[in-house]
Amino acid sequence: MAQPLAERLRPKTLDDYIGQKHLVGQGAVLRRMIDSGRISSFILWGPPGVGKTTLARIIANKLDTPFYTLSAVSSGVKDVREVIEKAKNNRFFSQASPILFIDEIHRFSKSQQDSLLGAVEQGIVTLIGATTENPSFEVIRPLLSRSQLYVLKSLEKEDLLELLDRAIHTDVILKERNIEFRETTALLRFSGGDARKLLNILELVVEADPEDKAIITDDKVTERLQQNPLAYDKDGEMHYDIISAFIKSIRGSDPDSAIYWLARMVEGGEDPAFIARRLVISAAEDIGLANPNALLLANACFDALMKIGWPEGRIILAETTIYLATSPKSNSAYMAINDAIALVQETGNQPVPLHLRNAPTRLMKQLGYGNDYKYTHSYEGNFVQQDFLPEELKEKRIWHPQNNPAEKRLKESMASLWKDKYND
Repeated sequence: MAQPLAERLRPKTLDDYIGQKHLVGQGAVLRRMIDSGRISSFILWGPPGVGKTTLARIIANKLDTPFYTLSAVSSGVKDVREVIEKAKNNRFFSQASPILFIDEIHRFSKSQQDSLLGAVEQGIVTLIGATTENPSFEVIRPLLSRSQLYVLKSLEKEDLLELLDRAIHTDVILKERNIEFRETTALLRFSGGDARKLLNILELVVEADPEDKAIITDDKVTERLQQNPLAYDKDGEMHYDIISAFIKSIRGSDPDSAIYWLARMVEGGEDPAFIARRLVISAAEDIGLANPNALLLANACFDALMKIGWPEGRIILAETTIYLATSPKSNSAYMAINDAIALVQETGNQPVPLHLRNAPTRLMKQLGYGNDYKYTHSYEGNFVQQDFLPEELKEKRIWHPQNNPAEKRLKESMASLWKDKYND
């Protein structure tokens, strides 16, 4: 039985590697490190099908050093220790450290990651990790601090078209077929920047065409995919589409739709922690100050899910989903931080007003640091008007309360304290 097209076309060298020019193009940081023959530990973070595993295999082929692979899905602490012991025995003074590639490192537990730490610190192994999830959430801090982080991007249209051209002209099976691309929009859209998915769809469409000549059109691609509906792919395009529908249903205050999309993810085997994290983000971004308790509940949901596990965790996710969907909505905090960042980028490093500066030394006090600062608690009502923004920005408004009961109360409170400043 022939290998899948995506496996047959997997590149063996960096010259054949498509995409990620910012990392492996001529003169790019990772290319220089690989060409030098000595690499330090690093983690590849990016969506599925963009070449993380392929890049690790290319490094294995290029560097003259032992190469070990573990899958976080099927490996435990015992497997990690066995590989580290092998690495110790295979290490020679003239060689670089053996490389340990861990696919889906975000699925490793804290104890599994802890078992790696000593070997990485001591240089027994050079770690290459691959993850589709944010390493800040999934990789323990000591391990992350000892590794470079490289972000891989979804493949661009030009990359995907180059891959299609290579497939029909170099693949041992497809080059024997007469394949013509009349349209590629559907192919590119359904692939979602995922090279593996693009090749899987191409193979599906070509195999379904009995004629010697396979003509690829948008309608044919759409029809073939509808006849062969893809199962929920928690690492693919549907993963992103369904979580998008889920969050937008919460934002749109539709609990029925939100619960439906939650059920789709539960049935599809989605990582519960991924769902819980998105609920925390939604609580802050879309509900915000209209109901601050939403963030507390979402955070409690995450904690409870970690303690309770599956399948009961689905009930915790459902309760939180309905609560967020039925809560009043505000993105004033989200807009405020975005506007504040834009203001900082526009105006640069404005000086801190003297009266707000810290004055731990006599010289600083002599220079006026802290002079004229009014200590809030020394005034009636624990409030006194004074300027807290840099001089050039002191008239600038950033946070704008929105029209919901909770923020109306906040606005009234601020207006009573500041008079005209928050009375817009």
